[in-house]
Amino acid sequence: MARQTGDNRRILLVGAGKMGGALVDAWLTRKIIQPSDIVLIEPDIARAKHFRETYSLQTFETLEAVNTGVGQPIVVFAIKPQVMDAVVPLYKGLAQQGSLILSIAAGKTLDYFEGILGANSPIVRAMPNTPASIGKGMTVLCSNDHVNSKQKTLCQELVSAVGKVRWVDNEQLMDPVTAVSGSGPAYVFLLIEVLAEAGFKAGLDQDLANELAVTTVAGAAALAEESTLSPSTLRQNVTSPGGTTEAALTVLMSNDRLSDLFLQAVNKAVTRSRELAG
Repeated sequence: MARQTGDNRRILLVGAGKMGGALVDAWLTRKIIQPSDIVLIEPDIARAKHFRETYSLQTFETLEAVNTGVGQPIVVFAIKPQVMDAVVPLYKGLAQQGSLILSIAAGKTLDYFEGILGANSPIVRAMPNTPASIGKGMTVLCSNDHVNSKQKTLCQELVSAVGKVRWVDNEQLMDPVTAVSGSGPAYVFLLIEVLAEAGFKAGLDQDLANELAVTTVAGAAALAEESTLSPSTLRQNVTSPGGTTEAALTVLMSNDRLSDLFLQAVNKAVTRSRELAG
């Protein structure tokens, strides 16, 4: 069985929803992959039409409809976890021919794919988050032992098109990764919601409260990303003794209230991630 060396850049993308679509947009905009090297499997007629007309991609409703000239592509699964059981077995033939498998489906483990596609299949599992849709994502990757260094480099290049990338060697770490990064945007959105609501109740009109909350969170995150200082130091720099910020933080940090809430939330998400993985 011939295996990919990692030099092949022909992509068979299974699904072009928010995450799959973001990858296509980034690959082609940044010229990482040529349109002629992408074959899209997308049963949604309107979505498939969009990518045909926008990028001149080859699109098919099913794998069976693809002509036999697809060769040995990199198979990228960008579909919802609940449809994986019906879809993944269709790609066993490609996997057994040595095609690299890259999955961005939440909760599906390397063992899951090996059990369906074959124990010797080269498989990379990715955990992205929703800011990837605007090129600001954070994705963590892990692989089985059958993925070579060139294939890892290629996967990193493909995924880094939509944001930052890190690797972990221990797949069990994908559960806390999911809890912190995969689910994390929802925590931040909740922070924006409650901060805006507090501003509204303090007397601001709703539009101004929303704008202040969104822009403040976005600006603080950008500052934390660019600064060489730790978030703790940045917080302390904003906090003048006896000032308004200190007064507010006294409430939030009293008895480790906020820290405990986040610890409970992350632990709950980790537990649920493990349950979903089976």
